[in-house]
This record gives sequence, C-alpha cells and structure tokens, in this order.
Amino acid sequence: MGQPESREFRESQQSELPPGQRLQRGWPVTHYGPVPKFKPERWEFRVFGATADGDKHCWNHEEFSALPFATVVADLHCVTKFSMLGAEWGGVPARTVVELAPPAPSVTHVMVWAEYGFSANLRLSDFLSERAIFATHKDGELLTAEHGFPLRLVVPHLYAWKGPKWVRGVEYMTADRRGFWEERGYHNLGDPWREQRYSYQEEPGDGPEF
Repeated sequence: MGQPESREFRESQQSELPPGQRLQRGWPVTHYGPVPKFKPERWEFRVFGATADGDKHCWNHEEFSALPFATVVADLHCVTKFSMLGAEWGGVPARTVVELAPPAPSVTHVMVWAEYGFSANLRLSDFLSERAIFATHKDGELLTAEHGFPLRLVVPHLYAWKGPKWVRGVEYMTADRRGFWEERGYHNLGDPWREQRYSYQEEPGDGPEF
C-alpha cells in the first residue's frame, strides 16, 4: 500500500481559491451559540418530512456509527473569507442517508437540522453531491466538540455555513425554505466560486418565491 498523501501534497493539487478567500493554516473555531454537550444515550439522527414511504427514519448513535464509512478529500470555504484546503473528511456520505431513507419524487430541497434548532437549507442536488458527507472525522481524528462532534455536514462546493455542526436530522421539502443564516441575510445558495455571500446578491430564482 502507498503512503497517505501529505497535507502539503493535497493542497498543491487544489485549484486557486474562490474569489475573496484567503488560505488558512489550521482550523479556526467559528459558530453561533454555545457548544452542546453530547449525550450518546439521547442522541438520535432523524430523516423526516416528505419521505417516499411517509414515515420518519431514525438512527441512534450506535446505529448511525455503524453505517458505511467513507472519506472525501475536500476544501472548506468559510464565508468569513478563510479557506482550509485538502482536508480528509471521514463519515457517512449524504447519498447513503438518501438511499436508506429515500425522498418522495416531489422533493426539491432539504433542511439540515442541528442542535438548538439551527438549520441550513440546500437544494436536493447539492445534498446529493458525491462529496457531501456527514463527517465524524477530519484527517483521521474524531472531530472535536468545538468543530461539530459527533456529526457535521460538509458540502465542499458551498460555503461552510451550509454544512452545520452538531447535526441531528434532515427534513425533505417539496419547496425551498430559508434556514437560520439565510433568514438573517446570507445568500440562499452559497456558492463560493460565484461569491454568493449575502441575500442582496440574489438573482431571480436563487431563493424561495415567498
């Protein structure tokens, strides 16, 4: 077997940074509100809303931890303008969750729910990206509580706020609805390559019609 790729090698393989971003060494802690206390006996991951069978699907922490594990090498771009390149994220691909709990044919968006009622909305197509992952590990180590342990969503092609820390579930939706930061002035789509940071930059069709 070959040796694992070094961080420097992985970074050297990355394309240029999105506009307005700067390279970050290390991983700053950024979040709104307190860090929740993890209680494994009470933790549950739910998929609900417009599911194909109309039922809610749930996994406790032991069950979720037993789902197929995968790794993705991908960047993280924060709307505060730092970018962390070439991290290895380990966890459960978002596509695996969708395969186990399929959405109804009419589903167009998802709302990812986290502790304290925090939420982030995504187009279903973004959620189904082959690189979107419910991460439990970074670079082979368990996430710290400050960085989202036991579970955070990573969607590398969008700004990092679209991947909440401390995720607890996914709601399937048949129409778009703004999440926590989107309701507070952030762009509804959050593409860093188009520098979609704020809602005033939205064009027709970028956000909910209501």
